Amino acid sequence: MARQIRDAVLETREARKRLKVQSEPHWRGIDTGLHLGYRRRGNGGSWIARRFTEVGKYVKHKLGVADDFQDADGIKTLNYKQALKLAREWSESGIRIDAGVEEASDGAYTVAEALRDYLAHYSVEGKGIGVAKAIINAHILPALGAVRLDRLTTKKITDWAQGLAAAPARLRTGKTAKKRNVSELDDDPDSIRRRRASANRVLTVLKAALNYAWRQGKVANDTPWRKVKPFKNASAPVVRYLTEAECVRLINTCPPDLRAMVQAALFTGCRYGELIILKAADFNPDAGTLAIRTSKSGKPRHVVLTDEAKKFFQAALINKERDALIFTHDNGTAWGKSHQHRPLQEACARVKIKPAISFHILRHTHGSLLAMKGVPMPVIAKQLGHADTRMTEKHYAHISPSYVADTIRQNFPTFGVVPDTNVTPIKGKK
Repeated sequence: MARQIRDAVLETREARKRLKVQSEPHWRGIDTGLHLGYRRRGNGGSWIARRFTEVGKYVKHKLGVADDFQDADGIKTLNYKQALKLAREWSESGIRIDAGVEEASDGAYTVAEALRDYLAHYSVEGKGIGVAKAIINAHILPALGAVRLDRLTTKKITDWAQGLAAAPARLRTGKTAKKRNVSELDDDPDSIRRRRASANRVLTVLKAALNYAWRQGKVANDTPWRKVKPFKNASAPVVRYLTEAECVRLINTCPPDLRAMVQAALFTGCRYGELIILKAADFNPDAGTLAIRTSKSGKPRHVVLTDEAKKFFQAALINKERDALIFTHDNGTAWGKSHQHRPLQEACARVKIKPAISFHILRHTHGSLLAMKGVPMPVIAKQLGHADTRMTEKHYAHISPSYVADTIRQNFPTFGVVPDTNVTPIKGKK
């Protein structure tokens, strides 16, 4: 039996009346990493518990109303001893959930369990789960993990999402760092947009897990999260891409092993993770296609190659067995996670591509160059492996030749106020 924690400040109504009215609770440590809090308001107070989680953050839980003005009933209105007991029970339940126990003792299905089951399903579907796990551990579990699905409300999810959008960006630290730091909050419009876009991505992961739980019959109603809408106008207005001249400069300056990867990305629009696992058997010289068997969406696709791209892959496969990797480091070892980042940054610096691009921009370049040549959006979507044209149109429709743009340029009058010049401006970076 857990020992009774005595506290002269919180135990009685009379003592609590002398506390300051404030939004931050008055905390009392009751176990390692566990605190009981009393939040004093003008019309009475409430009990809150908080638990320090393994991801390095506190998660809080409202226990009930304090018995400041009415007798405790042990359910909604709690005295000090009852709040202490509930705080310990809630903490023990959270610890069991973190450890992967099937369900809490009362059989309630929690957000943490929904996330766990969703990740198991996500993994079976053949998708990479690293990013989803990182999002869940950093942003969802600490705040919502202990909440039962049948008690999850629209307001709770909305408040949580707004808190994400209002928080400063997390800064990456080394693996041995004891604590993650955050950057200072920047309130310029683009910073606000980026934070909202980040919150939308986290919300998408949460909704996916909750929808999976609903489809599995773990909860009867999906209305609470279906009503929560993502932040509007949070997506980046313009997708960056390289010009044809920049592509040539970048290819020419890359070391041989990275050069092959860059060329392959520009020829195919494939992601880095798709390219590094390609094998010789995935190239079909007769059909002029490249089979992408494992993709982000979990669905295979065939990428169409131009004549130049076919020649590139044929040259890359000389003396390679069918089960050999197409792309490796110069020493024959496989490309790994983030191996491309530093050499690509260095290559960009040498040819003065500023700011330096990520490898993913090569995929955007492939799509953008197709769009500017008038290739229909459904064709680009098929090439890039998009489920439909919504993502394709979002990124590339604005640079595609259009009837509206052509009509305006053909019919708008010329004022004759801009003098002719022989000076040719240097194209700006995208």
